[in-house]
Amino acid sequence: MDPRRILLTGLIDYAGLFPPARLDMSTAVRNYGAYRSSPDSWMLARFISPVARLSEFERNAAPLLPRQPSDEPWPISAIVGEELDREIDAIFEFNRRHSEPENGLAVVDTIELRAGGPRDIDRAMGIIPEQLTPFFEVPPGDDIRGLITAMAGTGAHAKIRCGGVTHDLFPSSEFVANFIACCAAAEVPFKATAGLHHPVRSDHPLTYEPESPSGTMHGFLNVFLAAAMIRRANMTIPDAIELLEERDPAEFRFGDETISWKQYSLDAGRLASARESFAIAFGSCSFEEPVADLRSLRAI
Repeated sequence: MDPRRILLTGLIDYAGLFPPARLDMSTAVRNYGAYRSSPDSWMLARFISPVARLSEFERNAAPLLPRQPSDEPWPISAIVGEELDREIDAIFEFNRRHSEPENGLAVVDTIELRAGGPRDIDRAMGIIPEQLTPFFEVPPGDDIRGLITAMAGTGAHAKIRCGGVTHDLFPSSEFVANFIACCAAAEVPFKATAGLHHPVRSDHPLTYEPESPSGTMHGFLNVFLAAAMIRRANMTIPDAIELLEERDPAEFRFGDETISWKQYSLDAGRLASARESFAIAFGSCSFEEPVADLRSLRAI
């Protein structure tokens, strides 16, 4: 019941195919296989791939996928494009093949797609089968509440983009806090993506290029603690904004059974509830970078 273990278990979806890493499929699947076998595998969740690249995934991952009936399949989150019906058919065909151990065990159990508007969400939810959990990306704008309300009670999950390779792709702390609060009020679980390579809010290069500009990045501890505390400790939006902008790692206080920030505290049970049913994961093109930073902070 170590709160650090609860907070970090299965937190990181591996998105090595995406910027700024932009790895080729062969390298990305080799990395994911190595991370699944590493001592830090407990922090790893799904491999992220576009549906359009699942055939490429199959070719490259074939030697690495588990093949014993008792093995756990590789979990995959698939990015869906414009042809939802056709791509769901492709996912089901992929899942059928890879339910057979001789083909290597893997399963697409979540999909990620753009929210568009409330009607688009309604239309998509009429198509998406219950075997797939959808995460709808909510863009910055004025209609956060409308989009998330459209997801409420449908089984849909939300997704927030927390950064990218240019400054304009990083949302404000106000936007992030309001997004989380809207999700909590509507009881809509969420995941995050992009820009969360580091545990605590800080300044870093935006890409891995030698002359990359730098910028302030949200910290994944900031984001997921704010989410857990909004959901389970009645944190106010102004305090959540302040937490999202916290830069001092020492302010995150990990006890044997609780985690605290200022006057807010969560015990292991409430933290586990928030992680399991609300603050699900974040996608990162690097697994090693977040883990190394956590180790340098002695958080793991």
